[in-house]
Amino acid sequence: MPIKLNKLPTSERPYEKLEMYGPSLLSNSELLAIIIKTGTKNETAVDVAQRVLSIEMESDSLRFIQEISIEQLKKIKGIGRVKAIQIKAVGEIAKRLSKPLNNNNITIKSPQDVANLLMEELRYEKNEILKIIVLNTKNRIQKIQNIAIGGTFSINIEPKDILKENIKMEMPKLIVVHNHPSGNSTPSQSDIEITERIKKAAELFGIQLLDHIVIGDGTYQSILLKTQKQK
Repeated sequence: MPIKLNKLPTSERPYEKLEMYGPSLLSNSELLAIIIKTGTKNETAVDVAQRVLSIEMESDSLRFIQEISIEQLKKIKGIGRVKAIQIKAVGEIAKRLSKPLNNNNITIKSPQDVANLLMEELRYEKNEILKIIVLNTKNRIQKIQNIAIGGTFSINIEPKDILKENIKMEMPKLIVVHNHPSGNSTPSQSDIEITERIKKAAELFGIQLLDHIVIGDGTYQSILLKTQKQK
């Protein structure tokens, strides 16, 4: 029968180990065990955590808990409804921690600024998500908003839907951002075409489309910079 956590030396128990040495010295399974709290009749919480982590054998990352469903987690021995929900909540907290506390204090000066702002939120998404960043005359962010969520490969969207918020807020500048779930940030021909349509429609309302950024897995590309170089 496996040894219970309370039978382990104090320095090897996840709770006590974190308290004594700090969270950075804990393994992924030990950190996850703190969230799981209890094991099964014959296993410790660390054992259960290791079983959860075995789902993603090819990676040393905990990112997969943002993607795995509650139903998938519940199929793991030792993970019931409550523990599955706790694990998913932690994944969402981690995602939200990557967001700035106050977007309105951010001024966009380059495509890199956009990538820094939205990369961690979008890079692991399994569906395409299109966002707009509404800016004032000084390129200071006034609002970030989801406009559309598509499938794995595409989003159907019209320029009028993208410009609606700028028109309502009477803001002169706009950046469009969307992700490629494949991880490849290279703009498609349809990405380039819709960007040109948005740009032309925006000009009719006195709105400047500053850029359309495509987010991949750790990479990004600026469609406007790409098309300008090709001209």
